[in-house]
Amino acid sequence: MATHTLDALGLKCPQPILKAAVKAKELQPGDMLEIIADCHSFPNDIKAWCEKTGKTLLVCADEGEGKFKAQIQF
Repeated sequence: MATHTLDALGLKCPQPILKAAVKAKELQPGDMLEIIADCHSFPNDIKAWCEKTGKTLLVCADEGEGKFKAQIQF
């Protein structure tokens, strides 16, 4: 199991989710992906993407200053 980080700061919808989808192709079951984003719709978008793809959204936290951090289990 490995932890991967994706920096999506400065990207607006739907770019953070598209980048997560591309990165997901590189990950193995059991891996974790941590995404940092500042798009205001990111929390709802990442929740919907996880539900659609069957990934487990462990947390999507407001980090302050308009930034969010999501952790996804593959």
